[in-house]
Amino acid sequence: MGTLGWAARKLGGALVVLWLVATAIFIGIRLIPGDPAEAIMGGPGSQASAQALAAARAEFGLDQPVAVQYLMFLGKLARLDFGTSYALKRPVTDVMAEVLPKTIILALLALAAAWALALLFAALAMRANRFGAWLGGMVEIVAAAVPHFWLGAVLIMVFSSALGWLPAVDNGTAAGLVLPVLTLALPLAGFLTQLMRDSLATAMSSQFALAARARGESRLAVFWRHGLRHASLPALNLTGWAFSSLLSGAVVVEVIFARPGLGRSLLSAVLARDIPMVTGLALFSALVYILVMALTEAVQRAVDPAGAAS
Repeated sequence: MGTLGWAARKLGGALVVLWLVATAIFIGIRLIPGDPAEAIMGGPGSQASAQALAAARAEFGLDQPVAVQYLMFLGKLARLDFGTSYALKRPVTDVMAEVLPKTIILALLALAAAWALALLFAALAMRANRFGAWLGGMVEIVAAAVPHFWLGAVLIMVFSSALGWLPAVDNGTAAGLVLPVLTLALPLAGFLTQLMRDSLATAMSSQFALAARARGESRLAVFWRHGLRHASLPALNLTGWAFSSLLSGAVVVEVIFARPGLGRSLLSAVLARDIPMVTGLALFSALVYILVMALTEAVQRAVDPAGAAS
């Protein structure tokens, strides 16, 4: 498939995914118990009068049939009109411009750290004996299975409370990013290393690797020059998914480390039934995921053109 055909297919798929996400948001928000008009007026504690609630429903179209509300909802999204946050009384786009870069930076740093750790673990496994390889495999399994909230709490207890090396909350400095990044990166690093392990063993026993060893190259040199390229393809294929999982994990991590970002804002918006904020943050998250998946596939096509074309 040519570049233009590939781009057209991706664009069409992106539009379908965004429509499905928007529809799921519309349905999900309306399944949450409570009156959206109360959220607009400041929540149940605002004690808004019946007349004020009725005026709010009329202003935002909440007194219309559900089908009409849905069409109005899609029409605004088509114009990139996310409206004003019910809770913050600010344009959703302004809030998004503040919180999304913080979460994307956190996720990108965690992704880079996860890949660095995965490559380090894979290189160490190449030089380990049978017991070391078994122990490394167990560490990978445990790391991949650890939930973010537990790992974050342990890292805080060890490196902040006990040793005092790093802050327990994100204080806006580079040191404040270390624990949140590690909390996201360690489970992903274990998963990526597991993916690479079997492919690496196959690559290192292949004909080109044996020929390189016969020419006098060391096992570690063969690993870096030849085996790593083939072993990393399975993990590279899932990098887009990995980035989306990091965005999801950021919801928990940002709460644990009191870091302002998409996760905390989205959780607060859901609890407050802040429909415009939930819609804007969720749709933009889906768009970021789509872009990352497309970029991942483009990198895969560059690294392995034959595999991408098949």
